[in-house]
Amino acid sequence: MTGQSQSWIDTVEPPNWWVGMHHSELQLMIHGDRLVQLTPYVDFPGIRLDRAVTVESENYVFLYLHIDEETQPGTFVIQWKDPKGRTVGRTPYRLEARSPDFEITGYTNADVVCLITPDRFANGDSSNDAHPDMLEGPNRTIDFGRHGGDLVGIEQHLDYLDSMGFTAIWLNPVLENNQPQWSYHGYSTTDYYRVDPRFGSNEDYRQLVQSARDKGMKVIMDMIMNHCGSEHPWMKDLPTRDWVNNDNTFIPTTHRRTSLRDPYAAQSDVKGFADGWFVETMPDLNQRQPLLADYLIQNTLWWIEYLGIGGIRMDTYPYSDAAFMSRWSCAVMDAYPEFNMCGEEWSLNPSVLAYWQAGQSNANGYTSCLPGLLDFPLHDALITSLTEEESWHSDWVQMYEMLGNDYLYPDASAHIIFPDNHDMSRIHTQLGDDVNLTRLATYFFATMRGTPQFYYGTEILMSNTGDDSHGNIRSDLPGGWDGDAVDVRSGRGLSDESQAFQSEFRSLMNWRKTASAIHDGRLMHYVPEKGSYVYFRFNDDQKIMVILNKSQEPEVMDLTRFSEMIPAGAHVVNALTGERHTGGELTIPAWAAWVLVVE
Repeated sequence: MTGQSQSWIDTVEPPNWWVGMHHSELQLMIHGDRLVQLTPYVDFPGIRLDRAVTVESENYVFLYLHIDEETQPGTFVIQWKDPKGRTVGRTPYRLEARSPDFEITGYTNADVVCLITPDRFANGDSSNDAHPDMLEGPNRTIDFGRHGGDLVGIEQHLDYLDSMGFTAIWLNPVLENNQPQWSYHGYSTTDYYRVDPRFGSNEDYRQLVQSARDKGMKVIMDMIMNHCGSEHPWMKDLPTRDWVNNDNTFIPTTHRRTSLRDPYAAQSDVKGFADGWFVETMPDLNQRQPLLADYLIQNTLWWIEYLGIGGIRMDTYPYSDAAFMSRWSCAVMDAYPEFNMCGEEWSLNPSVLAYWQAGQSNANGYTSCLPGLLDFPLHDALITSLTEEESWHSDWVQMYEMLGNDYLYPDASAHIIFPDNHDMSRIHTQLGDDVNLTRLATYFFATMRGTPQFYYGTEILMSNTGDDSHGNIRSDLPGGWDGDAVDVRSGRGLSDESQAFQSEFRSLMNWRKTASAIHDGRLMHYVPEKGSYVYFRFNDDQKIMVILNKSQEPEVMDLTRFSEMIPAGAHVVNALTGERHTGGELTIPAWAAWVLVVE
């Protein structure tokens, strides 16, 4: 950790701050030997120590500093005085100038996001696979072990990701997870200000973000407010008795997320959901504790400012205290109005997701500043449409009717849409390893409203058929390790089917970069008939027709049905092949996924 001074000071968090920030208040959480016996004193132009808060643990003090707008960058000193007024220690603290090299702007619907599990993507620096201070070493032979992927490996693959048409990358958490096992996934934080050294350093993270920015790509940071890792140092010396829910005793959450807005729910059930722990190794943090709430919000602002990231994906959004999440989301968007964020609310009910979105009018008065969510209802409806036969009208009815629920959202287009992620079977597996169905899903998510996210390896049909363990779902990217027989970049060892799909994926996503109607256009869809689903994306400059045919037979489509979108005399051109279609009918091949530009 950084920010150390005398030997009796263990940590100062955050390790630094910046002048000219939107929020003038700075909280320093300082841990050391019996700090409660000392009085802090600050004398620096433009900085005022408003209060020093002591807590149950005698080893913590929380300093609240006010930083004037005119304060200049520099190092100031926190003096520590004993009860007799003698200065017995000095802790230097650095205020930096904000970076002029980048603006904090978030991802948009013009982006295509690649979700990456860093430990499983690419090992660019094998020297950091093991670290003397970390409890778990590398073991690539087991699916729940650390395999050695790191930030340098991701940076080395940026050209590949760019060539595939990705414009943003979302990394599963990379902060320190010093747990004895299962530490690879990153969701058990043990230091909120330090990148896990087995992934690299804080500077490596910043370099990755800068390298991505140089290619016109954004980085989305995965954050967790709900819980920490059981090996976090504060678990051995909690600042306050209420720092962790349920008196620091493992009681599992009920996972009954609807209890938060259920008008009939018992308060004990509400508490059972929000205060319960996921597992014993993930203590559930109490965001109602005001010092902890300030700490977590400030940590978010620190990483945004330090890295210049383009977004946040917030893990287990509804499991944290609802009032805190409202405050957190508003603090971030207030500080960075052009930023973007999404929350994980794993519900298949659109009204449950809508509850958390900015602009929603909730019956209980709850408000939020969260721009969007991960659209699990849309994902489920698509999988159902592709895998189950519909007895009435068309196989696409589930999808069509789910989109009809978009009226529930203040802004459905602000959601992240996806075929799969790190917590579910890969899309190719969900669809029975059927490349025809996987193509249909890929075209759908590439052209539907929202910002599409694809899990790494989807472009080569990675599958986990026969083993749905998380460790196997998060398999290593072929070619990310020296000696791999298969390599996604060169195509070495890929099957013909995988290579063909990769080529089509690349063409589709790179075309999407130029498709303004997909980025910001409106959506109009038509009631599905037989095996086909047709929708249009359109704005003042462009009109795009998408046809997805699940049928095993060709279908003849009468274009006069779409006269609202295709006026008389217009023709359509295949966006990927350039093939021109004229006349009043289209013959749609079996399993067709067509993107047509109306001219």
